[in-house]
Amino acid sequence: MKLAIFIRPEAEAEIEEAYRWYEKQREGLGNDFLLCVEETLIKIQCTPEIHPIVYRKINRALIRRFPYGVFCLIKGEKIVVLAMFHGRRDPRKWKSRGKNDILRK
Repeated sequence: MKLAIFIRPEAEAEIEEAYRWYEKQREGLGNDFLLCVEETLIKIQCTPEIHPIVYRKINRALIRRFPYGVFCLIKGEKIVVLAMFHGRRDPRKWKSRGKNDILRK
């Protein structure tokens, strides 16, 4: 059974920002990036337990071909995408996003 995915506005903005950046590098590369993000989200939906917990209860799934990770919480029958971060960004920024969700669990 696939779990429902909810993408936080901050994560949506990060996906959009990365899309625009890749599209500026080469036309069509942004679309390739979005396809890889979609593929990763489907994998998370279908097999959430295979993605490692990297901080408290936050899981990370790596995006194929691109140096990004999808950080999410599995909460019952849903998955909450907290962030979509480049591998070189400061992890303290995404770690703070899950605090309220973890406390409510």
